[in-house]
Amino acid sequence: MASLAARILGLYLRKRVKPRLAKAPSPQEAARALDARPPFFPAPLGVATRRGGVEGLLLPAKGAAPRARLLYLHGGAYFAGAPSLYGPVLNFFARAGFEVFAPAYRLAPLHPFPAALDDARAAFDALCAQEGAPFVLAGDSAGGGLALALMAAQRDAGRPLPKAAALFSPWTDLAATGASARENEARDALFTRLMLRVGARAYLAGQNAKTPLASPLYAALHGLPPLVVHASEDELLRDDATRLVERGREAGVAAALRLWPGVPHGWQLAAPLMREARESLDAAAAFLLERV
Repeated sequence: MASLAARILGLYLRKRVKPRLAKAPSPQEAARALDARPPFFPAPLGVATRRGGVEGLLLPAKGAAPRARLLYLHGGAYFAGAPSLYGPVLNFFARAGFEVFAPAYRLAPLHPFPAALDDARAAFDALCAQEGAPFVLAGDSAGGGLALALMAAQRDAGRPLPKAAALFSPWTDLAATGASARENEARDALFTRLMLRVGARAYLAGQNAKTPLASPLYAALHGLPPLVVHASEDELLRDDATRLVERGREAGVAAALRLWPGVPHGWQLAAPLMREARESLDAAAAFLLERV
């Protein structure tokens, strides 16, 4: 059973945020609803810098030297979100011994696909060129899908890959063909199918929703590093995660999946309050560190 904190957060999102998203007339209005950070979410303990010409936040690892370097790609349906909103997650990974860089990749609709992917690749290549600890990758929601697309693009170009990746509720199918996109519409505390379509249209700008590097569920997955994928049983993107793991395993990828009952999409951001958030981040950090 979900914790009391998870149920309270789900109720808050269902009553205060989901109605605003459902009625938002444009991606810009929806972004304002998504970017309203609760006051109990701490700010990231990092400094603004650039990597590969891409602005972002750099958080040093707690301790003398980082155990691994982490590129973290934030969510927000490709039209919202920013590293500054991800304090609970970024601070957690820094405390766990990761040196973290979170790029502020360009957002739709002003910068549609492949702008976000281009920025992620530029930041990733710049970090890989530096001497130091092994490199890993993580992301949530749109950032999880972007992380998967980044790895596929790097593999195809013969470029370095991370040692492993952690994906939280990755948005891998912008065509929304998974059964959970219909079955969980009432149970999802945050999103509706309309909201997914708004984000997909803004990001794709007329391109096919099954374009592999925009919807990496349709990309070839062979040769990718080990993956750990966490998703909620109740969210629209549940099947984006389950189908990704199924297809990854078929392609020979070591992919682990865990589904969490009764938690809202993006629950890792509630790490200061929710045991499920801390458990998810703890498990992801342990998975990544085991592989470096």
